Amino acid sequence: MQRIKNLYHFFTALFSSFYFRHPGDKMTVIGITGTDGKTTTTHLVYHILRTAKLPVSFVSTVEANIAGQVIDTGFHVTTPSPFKLQKLISLAYTKGSRYLVLEITSHALDQYRVFGSSVDIALITNISHEHLDYHKNMDNYRNSKAKIIRDAKYAVLNSDDKNFSFLKSKVKGNLVTFSLKKKNKINYADIPANPHLLGNYNKYNILSSIKVAEILNIDAKIIKKAIKSFKGIPGRLEEVKTKKHFKIYIDFAHKLNALKQVLTTVRQFTPGRVIAVFGAAGLRDHLKRPLMGKVAGELADITVLTAEDPRTEDVRLIINSIARGLLSKKVIEMNKFADISQFVNGLKYFYKIPDRQEAINFAIRKLASSGDTVIICGKGHEKSMCYQKTEYPWNEKQAVLKALYGPVKDTQETKIS
Repeated sequence: MQRIKNLYHFFTALFSSFYFRHPGDKMTVIGITGTDGKTTTTHLVYHILRTAKLPVSFVSTVEANIAGQVIDTGFHVTTPSPFKLQKLISLAYTKGSRYLVLEITSHALDQYRVFGSSVDIALITNISHEHLDYHKNMDNYRNSKAKIIRDAKYAVLNSDDKNFSFLKSKVKGNLVTFSLKKKNKINYADIPANPHLLGNYNKYNILSSIKVAEILNIDAKIIKKAIKSFKGIPGRLEEVKTKKHFKIYIDFAHKLNALKQVLTTVRQFTPGRVIAVFGAAGLRDHLKRPLMGKVAGELADITVLTAEDPRTEDVRLIINSIARGLLSKKVIEMNKFADISQFVNGLKYFYKIPDRQEAINFAIRKLASSGDTVIICGKGHEKSMCYQKTEYPWNEKQAVLKALYGPVKDTQETKIS
């Protein structure tokens, strides 16, 4: 069945590219993929090119920006369908863009959604465990990712990634590498600090973006200026400002490695406790659920398990699967009605609260205290929550503001959970 769908996408992409007269062939296309960091890197590369005053557009899984016009790309976004993508590329070219930064998912690569748009510079941020519900195994997953570099003039690869040797063997064009562990022409100390690009993982995003900019012969001073002025992306380690004596962040981390990276980063600047709120999507990779629980058990002091697009699965069963990982790390399960004053220093605790708004309320109103950081993961910028087959409106930042400044009215999500 999947092969039939892939053939459909292939011929649709072929037709769409022909219909719009191959707009991508008239532009310098920078294709970016990877398990983590591809959205941030897409936006950062775009920002560098804009700062260099190059005529550029981008399409990411958050939004599209076509010659300065922001276009919403919908709920739970992946790379757009072939026809919509070619339409966006054609619009970008018509409006004067000669550079295109394109975020490409593994699904899109496997399904030939970007076929007909030749990639000039292909960047793979990293490859780790994800989407195995679709790809079935890591070999299939990384083979899908590798499609992006097959015909690229330049392949920009992370030489610290464990899949580097495999990816390197697929490169036919010029190989450009970036690394934090090996000698690098780029002195990271010379790169200006940016509060929107915290954490080791963002150092990789910055380095890879610099490599792309260097291929395009953008001046080093312009690159530094762009990195310093980058405003970040909604839902990517985004701080929700408050007068409380603790910090609150929302982040899109819904993958195993992304959760590990963001919790590691938050731990580094938190003098108190790290309180993590997250779940796992229904009808997606079941194997990662207990693994995410283990990561939370290692890096968070208190974990609140909750809903994250359960779809047709029972949210309580999803939570129980994550909880197995927490229990394996000797994290103590607590009832939300228990007296939190009985917490013992040095021990870790977790809660099961299926309703996401209630879970956020509980973390902020009941658990957080001076010096703590509440990090709410999994939804980020997304605008809906999926129960059964229906998308209900959801805004993570708004949910945090409700928790802070209530009273909180029942949401659609609350009524059906």
